[in-house]
Amino acid sequence: MSTQALTPPPSQYTLWQILGIWLAAGAPMWLLGWVGFPALSARLAPLDASLFRMKLLTVGLVWQFVLALIILYREEGNIRLGTISRRFWLNHPSSARNGETQKALWWWLIPLILLVAALEIGLRSTLVDVWTGLFPFFAEPEGYDLAAMFTPELRAQLVGAWGLLALFLVSALFNTFLGEEFLFRGVLLPKMEGVFGKWDWVANGVIFGFYHLHQPWGIAASILSGASYAFSGKRFHSNWFPIILHSGQSVFFLFLILGLVLGLA
Repeated sequence: MSTQALTPPPSQYTLWQILGIWLAAGAPMWLLGWVGFPALSARLAPLDASLFRMKLLTVGLVWQFVLALIILYREEGNIRLGTISRRFWLNHPSSARNGETQKALWWWLIPLILLVAALEIGLRSTLVDVWTGLFPFFAEPEGYDLAAMFTPELRAQLVGAWGLLALFLVSALFNTFLGEEFLFRGVLLPKMEGVFGKWDWVANGVIFGFYHLHQPWGIAASILSGASYAFSGKRFHSNWFPIILHSGQSVFFLFLILGLVLGLA
């Protein structure tokens, strides 16, 4: 056990600051998803359209990384790795009882990964169905589902498509690490307690869910997953936990796409 104490908590955001950062992160995604994509993809084939939407949303995710660094620089005066690590909680997990760093807490990732996987497999589709049943105008439009590339008719076109694998790797990097996690768990979560108290991780999950207005059919499921990620980060005072948990989906799809590219799927 280490005797390293936690650093003092950062000054807290106001509600308007939280909502402003949420809007700055989400608005580009909403515009790219609901304005840019329909306007620019009308003449594209289904597979090309799916890939084009992925490219557009990846641009929005890269912007979140840039936004996170801009905020960090404004708050800290630099964007050195040490500053990023301290401000975004990229450190070893710490005990919630005494604030001491305990590397043995990394073992908690095993049950947490299994729990998040169970939630994704067992509840996500149900939550999507319930959510779109309550709000049918949030249902997924035709041509917006990336699963279109996995249909039998299109699989043959993806054999040898190494550019698709590269695109997915970039998208996943900024989705589950440098983009969404830097912004929601790195920038926001450490500074939400001043407004939401001990329920800051729940509020973080809620704003994370509604940030997904670019794919509103998944808002309810994203609230659940976002709250799960935020709870792990808050509980262990380490945002490596939500990054690793969030990245589980990326690893799954990485192997799936690799299988398509190699002609094994």
